[in-house]
Amino acid sequence: MKILMVNKFLHPNGGSETYIFKLGDCLKALGHEVEYFGMEHEGRCVSNSTEQYTADMDFHTGNKLTQLTYPLRTIYSKEAKKKMGIVLESFNPDVVHLNNFNYQLTPSVIYAVKKYEKKSGRKVKIIYTAHDYQLICPNHMMQDMSGNVCEKCAGGNFLSCAKGGCIHSSKAKSLVGTAEATLYKLLKTYRYIDCVICPSEFMKKKLDENPYLNGKTVALHNFIDDIKYEETEKKDYVLYFGRYSKEKGIENILEATDINFVCAGSGEYEEALNKSEHIKNVGFKSGEELKKLISEAVCSVYPSTWYENCPFSVMESIMYGTPVVGADIGGIPELIDEGETGFLFESGNTEAFTGAIKKITNNPALAKEMQESCINKRFDTVAEYTSKYLMIIANL
Repeated sequence: MKILMVNKFLHPNGGSETYIFKLGDCLKALGHEVEYFGMEHEGRCVSNSTEQYTADMDFHTGNKLTQLTYPLRTIYSKEAKKKMGIVLESFNPDVVHLNNFNYQLTPSVIYAVKKYEKKSGRKVKIIYTAHDYQLICPNHMMQDMSGNVCEKCAGGNFLSCAKGGCIHSSKAKSLVGTAEATLYKLLKTYRYIDCVICPSEFMKKKLDENPYLNGKTVALHNFIDDIKYEETEKKDYVLYFGRYSKEKGIENILEATDINFVCAGSGEYEEALNKSEHIKNVGFKSGEELKKLISEAVCSVYPSTWYENCPFSVMESIMYGTPVVGADIGGIPELIDEGETGFLFESGNTEAFTGAIKKITNNPALAKEMQESCINKRFDTVAEYTSKYLMIIANL
């Protein structure tokens, strides 16, 4: 089978890129042909046989003339449709797998597939992995400009985004986002997608609110590397690792002054963390350093205030034998077995957050039991995920 992976970034940039690279490698190992389409970039590490990519669009750089054209180019890209068409005619894929495509590539890539189908007489299956809520929320996070959970646009009326300045607190950017979402709603563009893979049951439920996606969604939790557990002596600290930002619930950590935290990451709250006596900020960590921090923590925390889909950090912590105290929001509850691999608390509630942590830190016997439960917990490896992925395609 031939699969064309479409994603705006074709270099290591975040979770969606890790996803397409690892999934693509696994598919190729099974004998399938995989090519990639997206933006050109000096760090690009995957390709297509025609070497067709769109020009790199960086909304934060570029000359003034280029930036003036961004609003139109983020709604519809003639370049993306044309170059995607060249790749399609050369590669003749059986499946086009869309990932993050809005704004830089735009839904014009969907019309490139439909044009190719008409010209070639071949049916191409279009699948989409939803890495966020872009198809029902112009700012993709279902939050208003203040960072509070917001579902006003979920029903298909996107004017709230423009009125509230939800995209980067900018009226101009929010107006463009509203125009993009409204246009493709009117055109019913997303009806051409055959299947939407959602990383959580929660996201599936939200995307099902779009009438053109309802009945086409399937929940499939993300995969994780097969981590080999090594017995480690626990130390007296609670770990947070990730981005230091409001939607990640960092304010809960700052307010929980009677908990001994170690924080590993970076972001806007770094200075506030450094000034807090109950927090040790060790900065961004990865590899063996991060593994050691996770393994030695009594528990880790994931106090998000936005609709997380399937956070890798929660799965990684559990795989290393460290229970997780997570907010009861988005897809987080689907990953934590209450009282076994961690505890849930009301998102944003510092008192509940502190109480859940103390259930573990004040009870060594329970902490040990939970550690054992974590060790025995299983999440899909990329091979197992790929097997389910291929079954989904076969049933379309």
